[in-house]
Amino acid sequence: MIILLLTIFSKAIEIYLFVLIAYALLSWFPGAYQTKVGEWIIKLARPYLSLFDRLNLSVGPMDFTVLVAIIALQLSSQAIVMIIGRLLVAF
Repeated sequence: MIILLLTIFSKAIEIYLFVLIAYALLSWFPGAYQTKVGEWIIKLARPYLSLFDRLNLSVGPMDFTVLVAIIALQLSSQAIVMIIGRLLVAF
């Protein structure tokens, strides 16, 4: 049961990573955020990305907020899965 929950958790994180990547790619196309898909992606991505806004990760015209958010999400989800996996092995 726990393995199934960890698998679902990992897949949900993977899907959310694709949402974050889509959010970053939308910035390359003028007006893409104003489309229905763009609005949907913004509603999903902005709550998490707003956690990183105060870090001021912009260097000139480049904004690395999404990149740092993706790396943080990936590392934290892997850590959670590894910790829970090790706890299961211990029992």
